[in-house]
Amino acid sequence: QVQLIESGGGLVQTGGSLRLSCAASGGTFSQYSMGWFRQAPGKEREFVAAINWSGGYTNYGGSTQGRFTISRDNAKNTVYLQMNSLKPEDTAVYYCAASIIPATPTSKFQYRYWGQGTQVTVSS
Repeated sequence: QVQLIESGGGLVQTGGSLRLSCAASGGTFSQYSMGWFRQAPGKEREFVAAINWSGGYTNYGGSTQGRFTISRDNAKNTVYLQMNSLKPEDTAVYYCAASIIPATPTSKFQYRYWGQGTQVTVSS
């Protein structure tokens, strides 16, 4: 059983930056592909980014590519999401997730473990 705890969310102005962290425990972190998803009120949970076990491969959702960067530190059992040039439409609860599927899965159904989420609010 893997436990995931997100941190780093908050309130930021348009054009600002935030870095989210997700600390994992209870499993062998390097065995998992990791992903970030987000969910705004009244909307489906949306894929944001994913990274394979080694960090050598990444994948991004269309609305965030070029602005967000996913990375991981297997020595610290942590995955990060650096978010730059934030827009009001990036406002959502951001979730970290772990998958046993190799590479960079993009579907929420491919992820077995989920964190509780962290709120990101971008003001205009």
